[in-house]
Amino acid sequence: MEKEIVNYPNIHGVAFTGSETPESFPAHWHDAAEFTVILKEGCRYKVGDRSLSPRPGDILLVWPRQLHSIVHVPMGGAAFIQFSSSLIESNADLTAAAGFLHDCQLIPAESEPELAGRIRELVYGIRDGQDDRQMFAETRCKMLVYEILVLVGEHVMRERREQIGSGRFSDRAWGYIRAACGYIAEHSSEEITQAEVAERTGVSPYYFSKIFNEYTRTSFPNYLASIRVQNAIHLLADGSRSITDCAYAAGFQSTTSFNKLFHEMTGCSPREYRKLHRHGNPSPSAPAG
Repeated sequence: MEKEIVNYPNIHGVAFTGSETPESFPAHWHDAAEFTVILKEGCRYKVGDRSLSPRPGDILLVWPRQLHSIVHVPMGGAAFIQFSSSLIESNADLTAAAGFLHDCQLIPAESEPELAGRIRELVYGIRDGQDDRQMFAETRCKMLVYEILVLVGEHVMRERREQIGSGRFSDRAWGYIRAACGYIAEHSSEEITQAEVAERTGVSPYYFSKIFNEYTRTSFPNYLASIRVQNAIHLLADGSRSITDCAYAAGFQSTTSFNKLFHEMTGCSPREYRKLHRHGNPSPSAPAG
């Protein structure tokens, strides 16, 4: 397993790869999300423990820091975009739904033709917007990324509502979760508790715990830890700050817990991550040389 550094040659935080798509690439992960449009038969991938053989027209979704590999792609068989994880992690709607989004690896064109077709149009819109000489090119490309994320999010949450029933999955409860995730994001560097967030959200601690686990598919401590690790990742990019300073600035109370949780969530230590960030291997979208 290798950590890859994604390069953004034209638009900061968003890249498109078409004809340069590699025919194979070993297991790796990166901070960017990677959404692929399948163009030809014979494409084979592995995402986590899942082996996938998408058909032409399908959309393959790899989320930030998910281990994946390209087993085989025929020449000209796929095109993909990669975009910075910060576009997801700075948005309370998306972080609240992350537990469901990350389980969605494939949107089949056969069962979801309109959704897959629209995402494909948006991916090629991003390709056409990569000319950084155009005014507001970065903003336009990121707006298209967000449109894709909204479409995928609505699809995933609609499926979730159908699975557990509309009675248990309400817009009101989702509003509480979104408000809670927003508060956590703003105060994650502080010593906040589940009871405090429940009070700020306007619900009882018991009810908050129940719906938080059901709607985010994780516990409050795990969610808070993941937000703090995400913040630490961005802080580590600043080479002038010590790793200990990054840990405390992100909200961790000890370097021991920081190192343990960081390794669990990224597969490497903070020191190794910083080294990879500075001297990372090129991603499939940016061949060496």
